Amino acid sequence: MALYEHVFIARQDLSNAQAEGLIEHFGQILKDNGGDVQGSEYWGVRTMAYKINKNRKGHYAYLKTDSPAAAVQEMERLMRLHDDVLRVMTVKVEAHEEGPSAVLQAKASRDDRGGRGGRDRGDRPRFGDRDRGERRPRD
Repeated sequence: MALYEHVFIARQDLSNAQAEGLIEHFGQILKDNGGDVQGSEYWGVRTMAYKINKNRKGHYAYLKTDSPAAAVQEMERLMRLHDDVLRVMTVKVEAHEEGPSAVLQAKASRDDRGGRGGRDRGDRPRFGDRDRGERRPRD
């Protein structure tokens, strides 16, 4: 059997539970055809670079599998027929990387840094904090 990585995009109007259910559904299809799912990740709703079928965003999912080629072909065929799946990409790899994918690592590092505007700026004055009526004398 060969090692594969699959990424698919589901419609934006699905709930998170439905999108995660698609991961389980397609993983079960692989298992039924003699494959094995070694890991899966739900990347969440992300903005796409361009519209696909009038959708600007989509639910992204990632699967790591060890499956025969026939099982992968059957899963891809069913994904392309499924109304909720917008795009599918499958890549054959030499070995799976350990730990979370690069997408989840980037998301975790972004969460560690904090959100926008959440930085402590100390006692640095912000624009508009100074009383507008006062003028500084020129030297």
